[in-house]
Amino acid sequence: LQKRSEPSPLLGSTETMRAVGHLVEEVAASDVTVLIQGESGTGKELVARAIHQKGLRRDKPFISVNCAALPEQLLEAELFGHVKGAFTGAYTDRPGRFQMAEGGTLFLDEVGDMPPKGQGDLLRVIEEGMFRRVGSSDLTHCNVRIIAATNKHLEQHIKDGRFREDLFYRLHVVPIQLPPLGERVEDIPLLIEAFLAHFTAKHKRAAKVMSPDALQLCQRYRWPGNVRELRNVIERMIITVHHKVVQPADLPEPIRQVAVTQAEFTVRPGMTIDAVEKELIRQTLLHVSANRELAARALGISRRTLQYKLKKYSLLSFPEDPSIAP
Repeated sequence: LQKRSEPSPLLGSTETMRAVGHLVEEVAASDVTVLIQGESGTGKELVARAIHQKGLRRDKPFISVNCAALPEQLLEAELFGHVKGAFTGAYTDRPGRFQMAEGGTLFLDEVGDMPPKGQGDLLRVIEEGMFRRVGSSDLTHCNVRIIAATNKHLEQHIKDGRFREDLFYRLHVVPIQLPPLGERVEDIPLLIEAFLAHFTAKHKRAAKVMSPDALQLCQRYRWPGNVRELRNVIERMIITVHHKVVQPADLPEPIRQVAVTQAEFTVRPGMTIDAVEKELIRQTLLHVSANRELAARALGISRRTLQYKLKKYSLLSFPEDPSIAP
């Protein structure tokens, strides 16, 4: 049963993901409003569900609404419901998402795309704890926990006049920032292992493993679609690859192409010496050699010094290739 369920969105050993996991545990025990920010595909809804399932409202509904998918004229009725005859086509009373989530959690996905009127309505409900259904004059009290998510930079949206500053501070009580997958490549082997087990059980296929060369290509690839893209690639491998060990030739073309691209990273003004050194070591392990001896040689330091720096920069979880190239 555990293998059939989706792997945890908090799976990872990097310092960033450990911090996210710790924050999720802390906020789950309260009813505080949470704003989850991160690129598309980083697992924002999965983190919201994890907060709900670990929290006091776990036995109550978890209701999700995609704010970007609803036109402005339907958003109010979708959130708050309507009474019979409120507008053309309203043949019966219909509850909104706030009523459906009563006692539980309401997840507002892509809240940065909510139209101005919807932002005002949402702010009023958060402040007053009550709302009116469309076509009704009666106030309805609500008891829901709100978790919002966005892939937009809301601070810039506020400057541009596209998002209300007062609503931002109502939602931004506890922010959780999810890093893109390309910034936590050390977690990729753990995620691949979890997805392989999950989809093997789900599709009732023979177990598969990733070859060291294929795994290294996966760690070099930047994953613009983040964890969602990785998940889809692994599911495709389970269905289409008929041998036990997944080789580089089995991977999609964009991933195979990273084998012939030149590795590089940018040193930004303001970066600390430690941050530059950490990134240099990461890139060496990714693009030069995952073997500690060869990596140390390429960096011009001893293996013992490299081991010390791996511990210092929390890179010990980086997969090691024990083979020595001729």
